[in-house]
Amino acid sequence: MSSQVIVIIAIGIGSLFAIWLIFYFIPVGLWFKALVSGVRISLLQLVFMRWRKIPPNVIVNSMISATKAGLKIDRNSLEAHYLAGGRVHKVVNALISADKANMTLDFQTATAIDLAGRDVLEAVQMSVNPKVIDTPPVTAVAKDGIQLIAKARVTVRANIKQLVGGAGEETVLARVGEGVVSSIGSAQSHKSVLENPDSISRVVLEKGLDSGTAFEILSIDIADIDVGRNIGAVLQIDQANADKNIAQAKAEERRAMAIANEQEMKARAQEARANVIQAEAEIPKAIAEAFRTGNLGIMDYYRFQNIKADTQMRESIAEPPAPQQKNEDLSKRDKDSDDKKKKS
Repeated sequence: MSSQVIVIIAIGIGSLFAIWLIFYFIPVGLWFKALVSGVRISLLQLVFMRWRKIPPNVIVNSMISATKAGLKIDRNSLEAHYLAGGRVHKVVNALISADKANMTLDFQTATAIDLAGRDVLEAVQMSVNPKVIDTPPVTAVAKDGIQLIAKARVTVRANIKQLVGGAGEETVLARVGEGVVSSIGSAQSHKSVLENPDSISRVVLEKGLDSGTAFEILSIDIADIDVGRNIGAVLQIDQANADKNIAQAKAEERRAMAIANEQEMKARAQEARANVIQAEAEIPKAIAEAFRTGNLGIMDYYRFQNIKADTQMRESIAEPPAPQQKNEDLSKRDKDSDDKKKKS
């Protein structure tokens, strides 16, 4: 391949790149599209958008949509919102939807809502078409101790004025759940709640739960109510078990004290018995000492032994016979009577 051919190819590629670069920085087609759509914007402004790193098609298409819808939006405002990190298409579409729905929504409010992180188009759509939120099961206990499990269905509409700084769906659900719990808890009987579930809705709506939120509560409907456990009975059973355990502990304490007192009394009896035995052991010593000193004679000693033997005999006679000995005496008496009969 000759050098002339290479030069021609290089010039052709360079020309194509230059043409692409020119049409990139000078979007003639986009300018013509805006012109035929009734949007007045200079070609130089489109070039400046490229230099400011703003996609011209986003601004031009948004301005075309707003112009066709009969809205007048400044180009500089759209560029400023894009540079601030906003979603230009969402804002313009929200303004168009609000205008068609005869809602009051200006450009400043729409951009503020968008920059706050909320979907302004969805908010406008929710204002036109309210949203239904199902709450999770809410458990509450009536005054008669019966547990009720309620599910509510909340119909809300977006409050455009409160979207910036207003609380979200989680706050609404929490407030509704709190209202349901307080309404059921103030009921005298769970039967009255089951008979008139709309009383819960009335009480909850009267509290103004949507204040400070980004929504306006249109209605609260009780979708389902289930009867749970008898919490009052469960609490009474638990209290009875606790009282029983306390009583058993106190009884065990008294039993332990009684056993300790019994053991102490046994120890005292053993000690007294030991003292008696120790005292009795001194008697032979005293008798021996009396013999040595001459205070006790031999006749006195024999007389003492006779008295002792007589006392033991009387005690043995006074004691009832043991069952085994009694049976032996009876059998011996029967045997003697049989022998007498035989001899006779």
